[in-house]
Amino acid sequence: MARYRKKPVVIEAEQFLGCGAHEQRGRPYPAGVCFCDIDLGPNVGSQHAHIHTLEGPLIVSTGDYIITGVQGERYPCKPDIFEQTYEPADG
Repeated sequence: MARYRKKPVVIEAEQFLGCGAHEQRGRPYPAGVCFCDIDLGPNVGSQHAHIHTLEGPLIVSTGDYIITGVQGERYPCKPDIFEQTYEPADG
């Protein structure tokens, strides 16, 4: 089987602090975070923070990073995965 390395790409990301935490700090929610009234699946309330992705809505949990991809798409990433995958690009 062939092996591949991920190309180095600089992304933009912002951590979701949780419902209400952004207002307390006077900061807007990360771009793409939505609270619209949609069906997020069984046993999930309709007012969870979520992001509309190409694969459908994905729930955003406190601490998740909201990544803006190379084509402008947004999606959530769990903090442990984010920290294993990305490092600061600003020198």
